[in-house]
Amino acid sequence: MPVTAIWFGRLLVVVGIVGYAYGLYNGAASPTALIPAAFGILLMILGHVAAAKGSLRMHLMHAAVLVALLGFVLSAGRLAMKARELTIGAALFSQLAMAILCLLFVILAVRSFIAARRELSAEP
Repeated sequence: MPVTAIWFGRLLVVVGIVGYAYGLYNGAASPTALIPAAFGILLMILGHVAAAKGSLRMHLMHAAVLVALLGFVLSAGRLAMKARELTIGAALFSQLAMAILCLLFVILAVRSFIAARRELSAEP
């Protein structure tokens, strides 16, 4: 699961950088375009530390899921609040990409946690 956190973190960083670069190109760059990158950096840090510290792996992966869940709720909530006035643009794609990536990570992590729990209970 730490490798998954690292890869999803990388994807979120790419979303943030591309969104900010697009804003720079159009002359309307906003630091808020880097929000997905901030969440991605947190996921990458948690993934790398979990990979290095086996004793903390479970706790760090739970923290990573919490970060991703927060990222999903914030981005999806923002999209829902602006649903009536949504305009097709970079901000919409960035928020949508962040919501989808964070939700996918949460789903994969929960499935992994359930599988790990079943594996532990099946051992004699």
